Amino acid sequence: MSLINDIPELVKANVISEETAEKIRLYYQEKKVDSQTKLFVIFAVLGAILVGLGIILILAHNWDELSRKTKTFFAFLPLVVGQVLCGYSLLKKRDDIAWKESTTVFLFFAVGASISLVGQIYNIEGNLSRFLLAWMLLCFPLIYVMNSSIGSLLYIAGITYYACETGLWSYPKTEPYFYWILLLISFPHYYQLYKNKPQSNFIIFHHWLIPLSVMICLGTITKGKEELMFVAYFGLFGLYYLIGNSTVFKNQESRNNSYLNLGSLGTIILLLMLSFDWFWNKLKDKNFQLNELIFTPEFVALAVLTFAAGIVFYFQKRNQKMLEIKPIEVVFVLFIIIFIIGLEYPHLSIILINLVVLTIGILTIIQGAKLDHLGILNYGLLIITTLVICRFFDTDLSFIARGFLFISVGVGFFLTNYYLLKKRKKNE
Repeated sequence: MSLINDIPELVKANVISEETAEKIRLYYQEKKVDSQTKLFVIFAVLGAILVGLGIILILAHNWDELSRKTKTFFAFLPLVVGQVLCGYSLLKKRDDIAWKESTTVFLFFAVGASISLVGQIYNIEGNLSRFLLAWMLLCFPLIYVMNSSIGSLLYIAGITYYACETGLWSYPKTEPYFYWILLLISFPHYYQLYKNKPQSNFIIFHHWLIPLSVMICLGTITKGKEELMFVAYFGLFGLYYLIGNSTVFKNQESRNNSYLNLGSLGTIILLLMLSFDWFWNKLKDKNFQLNELIFTPEFVALAVLTFAAGIVFYFQKRNQKMLEIKPIEVVFVLFIIIFIIGLEYPHLSIILINLVVLTIGILTIIQGAKLDHLGILNYGLLIITTLVICRFFDTDLSFIARGFLFISVGVGFFLTNYYLLKKRKKNE
């Protein structure tokens, strides 16, 4: 690095002291070692996956020619090899992340391969959901025995696949309630990772994968009252947004703050979807009885998520003024009111939804201008542009009126960005 090369000159010119120079050298040396370690871990994990896949392909090519005993031997061989490697890693390479993560990955896939091969050899009846559940239950201890973050990520991906297979893709569909228990028991590792390595790539991957998994699997609980799931999802996205605004995540880089990003995008996308009349026309034909609703999983989900978001909102905003609260932070409450209105007056709910989206877009633009942040400003413009596009396909305006509308939005994009760049240049 050029700075390292310039250190002797800086010391000679008395710009920095010898002690400071030594600290700079140590910092870059540790940074280089850390970067090399990360790269080695990545290649070690990829190597373990490729070796495992290679073994499976070789066996698959000659599988039909093997006897049942030989097949059984090869079915358990990867499992035994994986356990031996993990044991060696624990005893001899405990502090070597590359060894620990790569052997965990190998054993993780070896367990899945062994289960499927034994089932195929002895014609054991089952389905994909049961296979995934058994696989994840057997591999769950790897997270804590090996203290493996890759194992945790693979486990979360696996239980998400299990929930989707059980609750979305299979017929007849069943509710994958085991998923929520399986997810909860992975949280201690998530917490320890946050406490011990809050800036590592592993914790960032967990920050993204866990909320995405919950977001995907929440839809698997629906049981005939799917309209209520929109309220539940607004509660979930409201909770995400508030978590992303907490002291834990607020100072994170934007791309690493998954909760804020998912909460904001999820809320806006849902609002835009519901700015059309299809949902509200369908809703007005529904006859909801409260005594029946309170026992449905959809109602339980929306009640739990709305309550959780409300608690976080209260403790986070109790010392703030009303004008400091952003509209997107209270959408999860506003939508409940709009939903109730929509049961009797669907057209009014559509107007209210469009006003909420427009307000969020305008205030986001104002926030971006105040913070001198082009990303936030353009995000607000994008919200308004998307709303205009939605209304383009949903109204009876003439093509000339639509054309002028798009021109106005385009000019707005140009002028706001020009104003902010000019302001930034003036301040410099």
